[in-house]
Amino acid sequence: MADKNEDRSTWASGGGLMIGIGVGFFFISTSIFFFIGSILAGLGVGLILTSFLSNSRNH
Repeated sequence: MADKNEDRSTWASGGGLMIGIGVGFFFISTSIFFFIGSILAGLGVGLILTSFLSNSRNH
């Protein structure tokens, strides 16, 4: 069984990426660069959120 105290803050980076892809599908008909930009923005937000969540757990 998995340990109940697992740190799931790393899920934020994957979630941010999925949100970026979802938002990017709305912009894909406009330009492929908007699609790629939204993926990168979602990943960046997810990584920043992961950083904040892992720091709050350690303190």
